[in-house]
Formats: sequence, C-alpha cells, structure tokens
Amino acid sequence: MRHGFLGAAGGRVEYDEVPGADPAIVLLHEGLGSVGLWRGFHHDVAAATGRRTIVFSRLGHGRSSAPRHRRGPGFMSSEARDVLPEVLAALHVERPVLLGHSDGGSIALLAAASDLPLVGAVVIAPHVFVEDAGLTSITATRAAFDDGTLRARMARHHDDPDVVFGNWAGVWLDPAFRAWDITAELPAITCPVLAVQGTADPYGTVAHVEAVRERSSGPVEVVLLDCGHSPHLERREETLSAVAGFVARISATPSTPPTPRA
Repeated sequence: MRHGFLGAAGGRVEYDEVPGADPAIVLLHEGLGSVGLWRGFHHDVAAATGRRTIVFSRLGHGRSSAPRHRRGPGFMSSEARDVLPEVLAALHVERPVLLGHSDGGSIALLAAASDLPLVGAVVIAPHVFVEDAGLTSITATRAAFDDGTLRARMARHHDDPDVVFGNWAGVWLDPAFRAWDITAELPAITCPVLAVQGTADPYGTVAHVEAVRERSSGPVEVVLLDCGHSPHLERREETLSAVAGFVARISATPSTPPTPRA
C-alpha cells in the first residue's frame, strides 16, 4: 500500500493506493468526504477485484491543501474536466474505472460524459439534479455542524472542517444552484455504468439513477438497496459484491477506447 501526497491541480493532494492489476479503480469521495472517510472500502474493493485501487482527497478535503478559490455552482464539472485528469496523470493512471459516491458520483458521470477515456463507472447515490427533500436534509446537516456535533467529528478527518463544510453546504444551499441539472449531459456517456442507490436516502431519490439508466447511451445496471445515503458503508457486502461483479463483467468484454467527440 502507498499513502502520501502528490502535486496536482495547483496543490498538494493526499492519496492512498493499493497495488494491483490495471485497469485501476479510482474512488471519488462525497461532498464531506476524504481518503479516511471511505472507511477502508477501497481495500475491500482491491481485495475483491484484484485491481489497483486508488483514493484521493480533493483540494480542501482530508489532508490535501486548501483550494485556491471558494467553490461555485459549476465545481463538479470543473473537478471532472480539469482536476481529475491532472490527478490521474500524476498517478500514471490511464482508462480507469471510476467509483464515485454522492458528489463524487456526479463527478464520475460528468467525467464519463467528457472525453476522458474510461473502462467504466460506478456511481453510488449520485446527484443529477436538485431535489427539495435533499436540500431540506442539507439544511438539517448544517444545523448539526453549527451546533458543533458534526464539526467535531469532521475535525478528525479534515485539516480544516470549516472550509470543507462551507464549500459543500455553501454550494448546495446557494439559490443559484437550484437550477443545477446534468441530465442533458448523460447521453454523452457511452461506457458501462453501475448505479447503486439506497431507497431510504435522505439526500436523493431513485429518480437520479433512473435518469442515468434512461438517458445514458451505454449500458447501465441499477442496484437498489434498502439503506440510506451510503450503501458502501450501510450495506457493504451487497455493494462490494455488485462492484466486483460489474468490474469482472466489463473486464471480460473486449472494448476499444472511444473516439473523441468533435
């Protein structure tokens, strides 16, 4: 296992890597996540698939350096199209399988819809538009942060929990963000996708993964589990089995790199 820092995207990026075979699996964390907050799930993925498996903390998260600017409504597109390719290049990763949770799932979808060559994508509780119920849950989460309960827990995993939380809640609760919707970009996705969703997720309904299945141009498998927002933690074995099976199937299917779109 390799743990350390790399220079990418104008800062110092924390990462953790489990060696294995290519294509690598690269995990993209949630809005309040980090390397540590995967709770070792990447080790399980590596063991179940035999693949090189990598997690990293986005700038402003975990032990990575602070972002140069406060995030705006378009940050997930920027992460997918500007930041992620730089991180992959620094790690010498080509044509990975992306595995993203929540905001990380949205970033994975946007990356798949771009010209970034991928073998496949796994999205866990992704967001593709804004729902009122999700905003209500974020408002409740902000109250837990403001009273100190959540902040104390986050301080164990982030150098600056105030920056992490401010960048997340600040974007999602910005009135300008209510119009955020990436469904129009989903038809550009041609690689295989596995979408995992908890049916009791307070941050998003099954409509998100259904939109991915209905609009993507490539094959999409949907797995619904009786749990909340973090199937990889709440229903770990079922999620791990779905991921391992998906990786095995797409690895057994001959494929060629997609032709870049004009």
